[in-house]
Amino acid sequence: MLLFYGSTSLSGILFLDELPEFRRESLEVLRQPLENRKICISRLGASYEFPADFLLAAAMNPCPCGYYPDMNRCTCTQSQVSRYLKKISGPLLDRFDLCTEMRDIPGEQLWEKERGKTSREIRKEIIRAHNLQKARYKNTGISFNSRLSGEDTEKYCPMEEDARLLLRKAYEKMGLSLRGYYKILKTARTIADLEEREIIGPEHISEAVFYRAMDKKYWK
Repeated sequence: MLLFYGSTSLSGILFLDELPEFRRESLEVLRQPLENRKICISRLGASYEFPADFLLAAAMNPCPCGYYPDMNRCTCTQSQVSRYLKKISGPLLDRFDLCTEMRDIPGEQLWEKERGKTSREIRKEIIRAHNLQKARYKNTGISFNSRLSGEDTEKYCPMEEDARLLLRKAYEKMGLSLRGYYKILKTARTIADLEEREIIGPEHISEAVFYRAMDKKYWK
C-alpha cells in the first residue's frame, strides 16, 4: 500500500466554507492535526504519521436560513438553529484562535468617506510584528507566538497587572478551558506585537477575549 501526502497541504491554508455542511465525523478528524500539527493514519495493521501543519479558516451562517438572530427575518425554529450549531463540537471550536461575527453593513456606511487601513498598510504591520517575533525567538526553536507552550508564555508574555486580572476574570466568567486561556494570552501577545508593545496591556487582553466570545454567544 502506498501513501502520499500533498505538498500543497503542508504549511498552507485549509478554508472550509459553510462549516456545518461538512460531516461532523470529518470535522472531528481535524482536532488531532490542529493540536499536534501532524496526523496519524492506520491502514492494514500499520500506522503512518505525516506532517499536517496548516492554517484552518472557516466560514458559516448562524442558522440554516442565514438570518439568526434577526428574528424579523429568520425563518428557522429554535430547534433548527440548535441542531445546526451542534454540528460543530465544543472541542473543535476550542481549537480556533479567532472567531468573529460579520454583520450587515448599513447603507449609510457604504458612502462614508472615512477610509480604513489599506491592505498594503496592514501588510507592513504584519511584517513588522513577524520580524519582532523572529528576533524574540531567535535560537529558541519557536517560530511564532502560536507555537508557545504554556510554560513559554510565562517568559514571553509579560502582562501589566490589570491585564493579568482581566484575563483571570475572563477565564472564570467564561468557563474557559486551559487551552482557551493560553490561546487568549498568545493572541494578546500578537496584538501587542502589532502595536510594537513588549508588555501586554488590558486592551490587548480585552480584544483577544472578544475573539473567543463568539462561541459563548451561539454555543451556550
